[in-house]
Amino acid sequence: QVQLVESGGGLVQAGGSLRLSCAASGNIFRINTMGWYRQAPGEQRELVSIVTNLGNTNYADSVKGRFTISRDNAKNTVYLQMNSLKPDDTAVYYCNANLRTTRFSPVVEVWGQGALVTVSS
Repeated sequence: QVQLVESGGGLVQAGGSLRLSCAASGNIFRINTMGWYRQAPGEQRELVSIVTNLGNTNYADSVKGRFTISRDNAKNTVYLQMNSLKPDDTAVYYCNANLRTTRFSPVVEVWGQGALVTVSS
């Protein structure tokens, strides 16, 4: 089975930076997309950013110009560089991957355990 392990969360002051990492391991044939979602207290989970295996990226409007997603296909790892952090960025950040475990398997969705990012005023 596939597992996504996240790291890099923590506490930072407004204007600071953090980098999240998410490494996929297990039975992986191909990862189509990897991305990051976040869930703030009392709110629904929302898409932050996504990157395909070809390097195409999308960002939520709220993070454009501040966050950068990148992917190391050889390591099955995705990163989220977060700069100019704001208190509104405070949330649990979840890594996500859409992948095939074998060539003949359907695409499945896998989630990381979540990483708490807290941005103080």
